[in-house]
Amino acid sequence: MQVSPRKNRVCKSALTTALFSTLSFLLGVITSVLSGYLRMNLRSRAVMGFLLTANGLLVLYITINLFRLYYGDDWEGLFKAIIGYGLGGSSMALFGRVGGGIYTKAADVGADLVGKVERNTAVSHC
Repeated sequence: MQVSPRKNRVCKSALTTALFSTLSFLLGVITSVLSGYLRMNLRSRAVMGFLLTANGLLVLYITINLFRLYYGDDWEGLFKAIIGYGLGGSSMALFGRVGGGIYTKAADVGADLVGKVERNTAVSHC
């Protein structure tokens, strides 16, 4: 038995889906940066996790509803376009963590060198 494709299904172009995916990636990056900024500037530690989660879900909900204006009932195309949101948020969080670790390591090395110079125990290569 051969399954016939749905007659009402209209696929959107791959270029349009790529543009929407790029836009959702950038929205994920912006949401991640905004969440990090809010976390560093607000002192409410008990509710901060809820605020960050709500921020991400709110932007994702708005993005899905805006993309549905174009995609309509094409859920596969919509999901392909929205997948960049999570990738953008995760990538930005990863780069922020790695970059923060590099700066922390540089500060540790600098503090060690300053401490050795102040104690006059620095190794001289002259």
